[in-house]
Amino acid sequence: MFTQQSNFQSHMRIHCTDKPFNCEICDKMFRYNGNLKVHMRIHTGDKPFKCEVCDKMFRQQSYLKTHMRIHTGEKPFKCEICEKVFTQQSHLQSHKRIHSGDKPFKCEVCEEMFMQQSNLQSHMRIHCRNKPLKCEICDKMFRHKSTLKVHMWMHTGDKPFKCEVCYKMFRQQSHLKTHMRTHTGDKPFKCEICEKVFNQQSHLQSHMRIHSGDKPFKCEVCDKMFNRRSNFKCHMTIHTGDEPFKCEICDKIFRHNSSLKVHMRIHTGDKP
Repeated sequence: MFTQQSNFQSHMRIHCTDKPFNCEICDKMFRYNGNLKVHMRIHTGDKPFKCEVCDKMFRQQSYLKTHMRIHTGEKPFKCEICEKVFTQQSHLQSHKRIHSGDKPFKCEVCEEMFMQQSNLQSHMRIHCRNKPLKCEICDKMFRHKSTLKVHMWMHTGDKPFKCEVCYKMFRQQSHLKTHMRTHTGDKPFKCEICEKVFNQQSHLQSHMRIHSGDKPFKCEVCDKMFNRRSNFKCHMTIHTGDEPFKCEICDKIFRHNSSLKVHMRIHTGDKP
C-alpha cells in the first residue's frame, strides 16, 4: 500500500516499463526523474560528492560509498567457497567465476570465451589490430596498458624487480625469474635429441639449430650463413671494421668479447 498517489504511480512503472523522462542530449529514457538527474551529470561533468580523505569527487553517493572502502579497508563481500573478501559486489561476482568456470563473454570472431568483459576487450585487439595506447616519448603503439607501462621503464630507467641474492635489478618480473636460475642452477628446457638442458627457452631454440642445420642469419655482404644472431653480429665486424669491446683499464679495443676477456688477464693476472 502507498500513502501518496505519486508514489503509487512511480511504483507502477516497474510493471509497465514506462519511461517518461527523456534526456534532451542523448535521448536515453528513464523511469524516474531522479535517475534522469543523476544521468545528466555525465553530460555536465558535475560531481557533487566529495571524499573528505583524498578530495576525489564522485557523480553519485553510491560511488563515494564504495570509494571510501579504500580508506577504511572495509571488504564486506565474501566468497563462500574460499573466503576471499572484496570491496565491491561486482568484484566478488567476477571472482566466483574462477570457482564455477563460467565464461559468459564470447568473442564473436573466434568464439573464444572469457570470464571477464575486460579480458574480452583486450582479446578483441588481436583481431582488429587495434593498438590504442601510445608512448608519448617514442610514439610506439601498444594494445595493453600493462605492456605500455613496462615499455615506459625503458625511457625512465626504472628497474623495479630486484634479485634478493645479488641485488641486480630488472625491468620485468620475467627477466628476474630467468635470472634466478643462475643462482638456483635450474635448467628446465631440455633438448629432446641430445638431452642437453638450458636455463632459457631462447638458448634451447638456438641449440636446436645445431641438429636441424638451420642458419637463419645471413650476411648480406658475403652470403655466409649463421645459426646464431650473436655469431652473425660478431662476423659483421669483419666487414664494418667495428671494434666494440673496450678495455676499461688501458682503452685497448677488440672486435670480439672473447678477445677482451683474454686480454683482461694481463691486468688481473688470472690464468686460464
